[in-house]
Amino acid sequence: MEKNVHKTKEEKDYTELQETLIQVGLRIAKRGEGALFVVGKVSYKPLVEQRVPSFKVIENPKLLESLALMDGAVVIDEDGMMEAYGVRIKSTKIFKNFGTRHSAGISAATGSNLVVLVSEEDKKVRILKQGKMVMQIDALQKDVEKSVTQTVRVLESVGAGTLGAIGTSILAPTIGLALLPGVVLFGSAYYLTRFISDRFNGSK
Repeated sequence: MEKNVHKTKEEKDYTELQETLIQVGLRIAKRGEGALFVVGKVSYKPLVEQRVPSFKVIENPKLLESLALMDGAVVIDEDGMMEAYGVRIKSTKIFKNFGTRHSAGISAATGSNLVVLVSEEDKKVRILKQGKMVMQIDALQKDVEKSVTQTVRVLESVGAGTLGAIGTSILAPTIGLALLPGVVLFGSAYYLTRFISDRFNGSK
């Protein structure tokens, strides 16, 4: 609980972590493979022997990518350190119309946890927070990697608390999201469009 208090200095690190996970997820998705990353506290059962020592994931994305390709999820602690890999997350919820990886992901997206899910079926990267899908990124969209930094800015600007409070109706790309090709944000369309537009206009 005390980790959440150190926000100011760790905010940048957390932003970098999200960027790293999305970039790694996009590379995996482009190859038609799946993966699941969970940042935060979650119950899991290792499926493989944990021989790789903990490391800071933003400093070694290639190793992170290799571990993510194993069966199971990669768990990362709130400081951005790899905690476990090849683990089974207990599913307590069902992600309608999707498979077991999605159910595990939505089950792990509790509290302040961040979940980045890569689907091999449709080659999309999905961001889950507070039990909801909050963003979807199409890995097949041309040059989508160039939008990752701004995508993370949108996530940081809206915040999990806001998303949790307003629900999950689809937001079509309008003024605030027109610069993010291949990215769909989920939430209240009117509220989020105004919120994001105000934040980005204020920062210019």
